[in-house]
Amino acid sequence: MAQAATIESRDPEGEKSPATPTIAITSVILSMALVAIGNGLMFAYIPVRLGAEGFSPTWSGLIVTGLSAGGLAGCILTGPLVRRVGHARAFMVLSALIALSNAAVGAGTYPLLWLAARTLYGLAICGLFVVAQSWLNDVVGNAIRGRVMAIFYVAYIAGLGIGYYTLALVDIASAEASLIGIAFTALSILPVGLTRLRQPPPPQAASVALRRAWRISPVGLAGMLAVGGLSMSITGFAPIHATAKGYSQQDVALLLSAMPLGTLLLQIPFGWISDRTDRRFVLVAVSLLAVVSGLLAVGFDGSTLAILVVIYIFWDGASETIYSLASAHANDRAGKDDLVALSSSLLFAWSFSGFVVPGIVTTLTAVYGTQSFMYVAIAIATAYTGFVIWRIVEAKRVPADETGSFSPMTAQAPLPVDLAFPAEEDEPKQQS
Repeated sequence: MAQAATIESRDPEGEKSPATPTIAITSVILSMALVAIGNGLMFAYIPVRLGAEGFSPTWSGLIVTGLSAGGLAGCILTGPLVRRVGHARAFMVLSALIALSNAAVGAGTYPLLWLAARTLYGLAICGLFVVAQSWLNDVVGNAIRGRVMAIFYVAYIAGLGIGYYTLALVDIASAEASLIGIAFTALSILPVGLTRLRQPPPPQAASVALRRAWRISPVGLAGMLAVGGLSMSITGFAPIHATAKGYSQQDVALLLSAMPLGTLLLQIPFGWISDRTDRRFVLVAVSLLAVVSGLLAVGFDGSTLAILVVIYIFWDGASETIYSLASAHANDRAGKDDLVALSSSLLFAWSFSGFVVPGIVTTLTAVYGTQSFMYVAIAIATAYTGFVIWRIVEAKRVPADETGSFSPMTAQAPLPVDLAFPAEEDEPKQQS
C-alpha cells in the first residue's frame, strides 16, 4: 500500500522526474525525528548534570554558546560537504559526528571536553537540517511542499519533546543519557541508509547576500536576527536557570518537554490569521506576546512548577511563531529567482544571532545570575516589536498582493536552504 503511493517532482529544468514513493520521503522525516529524541535528551541532560556536579552555570552557558558557534560553522561547511559526497553520505557523516559528540559527553563530566563535543554537535545538527531539507525540497513538487515540510517540522518537534521528557527516566550520575543519545542517532541512520529516495544533483554554492535580503524584506531579515538569539536564550538557558533555582531533574524534564506544545498551539492559529492579512500585524501581536510572557516569567520566577510550565509554553511558542511568520513574510516578497539567496541570507542571520546572543547571556550570567537570559529575551522581543511597528508606519510600498501559504516551523532548526540551485541576480519583488 505504501509502495503504491507516489509523489511527482520536477528537476531543476522544470521537467517531470520519476515519481517518488511516499515511503522514501518518510525515511528522511523519520530519521530526523529519531535523531531529535537523542538530541532533546542531551540538551536537557547537560545543564542538569553540570548542576548536580557543582559546576557554575557559566559552564552551561559556554556550552550553549559553543553549540551555536558550531551551528554557524555547519551552515557554512555543509554545502561543500554535500558537493563532495552527496546528500546520503553527508547525512551519515554528520550523524556519526553527533554520535561521537554524545560519546564524548558520556566519557565523564569534563566541561572543556563537553564544550568541544557540543560545538561539534552544533555543526553536525545544523548540517543535518540543511541536508534533509534541501533533499526534500528537491524531490517534492510545489503543490505539496508546504505540507511535507510542515510534517517534517512537527515530527522533529515531537521528537525533541520525547527526548526532553526522557531525562526524567535516566540516572544522570551514569552514562545512560549518552548511550541513549548514541542509540537514537544510530537508529536515525538506518532509514536514510536504506532509502531509495533519489539524490539531488551536486549542489552549487548558495550565496549569502544580506544587503539584498534587506532590500527584499527588512522585517524578515530582522526577524531572523531577533529570533536566533531569542530562541537560543529561552530554550538554551531555561534548563540552566531551572537547575540553578533548585528544580529537580524531573521538574526540568517536564518543563522542557512541555515547551514544544507552544509551537503546536500557537503557530497554526497565528499562521491561519497571517494568511488572511498583512503578516506584519500578526508579527506585532506575537512579538508582544513574547514580551508579556517574558515579563510573566520574571514576575513568577521561582513559583510553582505548574505556573512556570504554562508561562514557558506561551513564551517558547511565541518565539517559535515569530520565526515561521518572519520567514513566510520574507518569502512573500521575494521573486522566484531570489528565493535561494534569500533563504541562505536568512539562515546566516539566524545562525549568527544564535551564536552572538548566547555569548552575551553567558557573560551576563557570570555577573548577574542565571535570570539574565529573561531580560535579554524581553529586550530582543521588545526591540523587534518596535521595529515592525516602525516599518508598518514608515513603509512606503504596499504589502505584497499575494500571500503564500503558512507552514509551521521551529526555531530549533535552520530554515530550508535549497542547495541545488544557484541564485540569479534579479531585483527583489517587494520591500517591507
